Amino acid sequence: MTTQLTDSQITEFKANGAILIKNAVDPDWVERMNKVVQNQLDHPSRWANDGSPGNPQNRMFTDRYLWQHNEEIKAYIYQSGCAQLAAQAMQSSTARFYFDHLLVKEPGTSAVTPWHQDVPYWPFLGKQICSIWVALTDASVAESSLEFVRGSHLTRKYYMPEVFGTKGNPNVTWTQAAKGEPVPPIEENRSAYDIIGFDVAPGDGILFSAWILHWAPGNASLTKRRAALSTRWLGDDAIWHPHEGADPTVTQDQISAAPGKPLDNEPALPCIWKA
Repeated sequence: MTTQLTDSQITEFKANGAILIKNAVDPDWVERMNKVVQNQLDHPSRWANDGSPGNPQNRMFTDRYLWQHNEEIKAYIYQSGCAQLAAQAMQSSTARFYFDHLLVKEPGTSAVTPWHQDVPYWPFLGKQICSIWVALTDASVAESSLEFVRGSHLTRKYYMPEVFGTKGNPNVTWTQAAKGEPVPPIEENRSAYDIIGFDVAPGDGILFSAWILHWAPGNASLTKRRAALSTRWLGDDAIWHPHEGADPTVTQDQISAAPGKPLDNEPALPCIWKA
């Protein structure tokens, strides 16, 4: 397992906004999290977004915010080493956990994950906010691994959230209240952008800024599931920023900090790693 980033990886993250970390977590975590994936496919939580329930083909499925009642996810958050990797990449003395996000595209899934940046969906502001997307299956970009617009995290643009998956699902309708500049039509003019992508093996992690533009195409494989677990991390400079269109999994009722203020001792956002 990789628990220490190199200086060159940290420099690459600062410049590009996304890096590939080979063997980011141990194989045991991959096996355990794949069992969680199957359990959630069979028994989705209230936060699930399921495009085609029960279908072994052409099914885009996400589930999130499982850590408070799923002991396996909770163990992963505290013990996998992802918190330390996030803190190192962000050059933060702390890594505070936000939420877990399972992302599955069954074989032959045509649905894309649209181009977007993460931070407008979330009730936080700050440059030290990132995700670690860990592959639970091998996947090429054509099989729905991730692509990024290199350096787009540095532009300071704040884009309007895109609606994911099934637009009528109540777990995504909250995005429609958000405001911001529309995401540019990147797929219609790919040659105008500096796009980088990563093929992944199980256990590899893609660590990326919450400000970078990114997407995932559909799963072109007709035989392989694409599954990943993304964990979201807040660094030293993150401030509480509730707003219309923010993800409602964490609300002001759970947070002691006032809007615009740094996060304090927040049980809903536990500090997992300190320097």
